[in-house]
Amino acid sequence: MRKTTKLRTSLIGGFAAVVAVAGLTLPETAQAAPVPGWGDCPEQHVCFWTGDNGTGSMCHWSGDDPDWRAGAIQCSWSATRRAQSVYNNGTSGASVSYYTGANYGGSRAGCTAKGGRGNFVGNNGAGYYLRSHKWSC
Repeated sequence: MRKTTKLRTSLIGGFAAVVAVAGLTLPETAQAAPVPGWGDCPEQHVCFWTGDNGTGSMCHWSGDDPDWRAGAIQCSWSATRRAQSVYNNGTSGASVSYYTGANYGGSRAGCTAKGGRGNFVGNNGAGYYLRSHKWSC
């Protein structure tokens, strides 16, 4: 009988240690990363995302940019991923037009008024490989 009691005590002690360790690591792994969205776009900026509804990777600017890949502010994903959504969070009242080529060339993919946001439905909903934008339409 004593052997059974010792074994039971040992198992209970080992289980308590596992629970204690799990209790220490659980809060860290249980915390979810914040979901990106429209609210991530800073005021006075235009923002573009790789996903619908302001999700995925984001690039943003407060002024014109003639070349997203080589300009002063570069968008790291613009050469390999399409922009899927846009939000004009500007405060000047100006609309923003965006283009598939550098220096406002290629084709104009669209124009978004101040406060406008949404998903790209042109190009069969596949978004656009964008390269430049300017605050006017």
